[in-house]
Amino acid sequence: MRARRVLLPLVFISGMASLGVEFGASRLLAPYFGTSLYVWGVLIGLILIYLSVGYVIGGRLADRFPREDVLFQITAWAGLWIGIIPLVSYPILLASQQGFKEISVGLVLGTLLAVVLMFAAPVILLGCVSPFAIRLLLRDVETGGNTAGRVYALSTAGSILGTFLPVFWFIPTYGTRPTLEGFALVLVAVSIAGLWPRRRLYASFAAVVILAWVFLPSGIKPPQVGQLVYEKESAYGYIQVVRDGTKTELILNEGEAVHSIYDPSSLLTGGPWDYMLVANSFRPAQASELSPKDVAILGLAGGTAARQYAAAYGDSVQITGVEIDPDILDVAHRYFHLDEPNVHPVVADARYWLDTQAAQYDVIVMDAYRQPYIPFHLTTREFFTEVRDHLRPGGVAVVNAGRTRSDYRLVDALASTMAAVYPTVFLVDVPEFSNTLIYGTTEPVSLTDVEHNLSLVKEPVAQDVAQNVLDAGSLRVSPYHDQVFTDDLAPVERLIDEIIFSYATGGR
Repeated sequence: MRARRVLLPLVFISGMASLGVEFGASRLLAPYFGTSLYVWGVLIGLILIYLSVGYVIGGRLADRFPREDVLFQITAWAGLWIGIIPLVSYPILLASQQGFKEISVGLVLGTLLAVVLMFAAPVILLGCVSPFAIRLLLRDVETGGNTAGRVYALSTAGSILGTFLPVFWFIPTYGTRPTLEGFALVLVAVSIAGLWPRRRLYASFAAVVILAWVFLPSGIKPPQVGQLVYEKESAYGYIQVVRDGTKTELILNEGEAVHSIYDPSSLLTGGPWDYMLVANSFRPAQASELSPKDVAILGLAGGTAARQYAAAYGDSVQITGVEIDPDILDVAHRYFHLDEPNVHPVVADARYWLDTQAAQYDVIVMDAYRQPYIPFHLTTREFFTEVRDHLRPGGVAVVNAGRTRSDYRLVDALASTMAAVYPTVFLVDVPEFSNTLIYGTTEPVSLTDVEHNLSLVKEPVAQDVAQNVLDAGSLRVSPYHDQVFTDDLAPVERLIDEIIFSYATGGR
């Protein structure tokens, strides 16, 4: 009788745990493999396969062993398995980091498959719950539809809660691994309640989950280089602050790119942010140096470009920095000294922020690309058109594009799309980094115009950058006029994955 009273709560908790596990799996993988469409696709597809297998197995077991204690044992084992995944997966995920470092495709894919397969057993066991519960609750054929409807409605209600709780509360507040441990403990506790007192041995499962929780490694992921200063899982991804010598670096998600640098010994970094300083030179030839008055940076991150603009041009320039993740903005203030009075941070998605603005700017910098994976809605003709509409006559749009030493496919795609919107598009390579800056002009501009304007730059910091552009940046008009990305078709993630795979298998 006691077990039957716990049966429906078990259905609800199992539904909640199945979705909680899915979100937990995605966030467990994010610091190592990113959050691309393909990672999500593999994960969701396999979860659905596991659930389907569970439905079949659960139905057969229910017909063969139609007893409550069998179902509660199944869910107890599922909870135990979920509880040990965060502990067992940690050394496997560290191996994937080594695979990225050694550029070993086999090791990276092998560890990804190993971690995803670890979720097979608990999800299959959770898939057994609904058909098993229907069999136990069914009294006669005439009420079979109502019984099945109640069970699936209750399971789905649990799944809804299992979606909202991790996303809006548990993961941003406590982290992925404690979230998985919490779901595991609740599932084990309900299972023990259904088995008590006949099978007291299963109470030890709760102790194992608690011990796994206690012995979780203190850090989420060690840095590839340097000393870890800070790390956090935010609502948008994984954040690391790493100190390497005199430099403080912002690392996001899988850590294959540096998103901001603060170096108290040097304002210039040698990175793409430096080359954003001279964007205002990409205009028709001027009679004297022309300093920008208003700059918008879409993708503020740690504020490297904003800090450089403030240092180079002083209070004469007003800088608006848009950053989608408030936790990154907090990191920018705490570790990257983003405290200039003429820098105005805004927490928002860059494109939707543009939609709400009437202001116009001399320069709009687009550094919102969390490389290697890029939000597709910031790569399209429609987005670049919105940017153009927020530029003053003569204004300049700047895009920071990643590449390898010889693979310019992403540069090609973004420059081709910008060429559909801007009269002239220029390219400047960053010698120290694998990046190319793409400059789109709102007026027709010649290469001679840009070279003339760069020679006029006198601000000490910006002057050094201007000279670098002329000497080592391979300044050129973009030759690319290929596929134009649109809101309907922007296969940027597929392109990025192809570039990464080509690089990892020997291409450069």
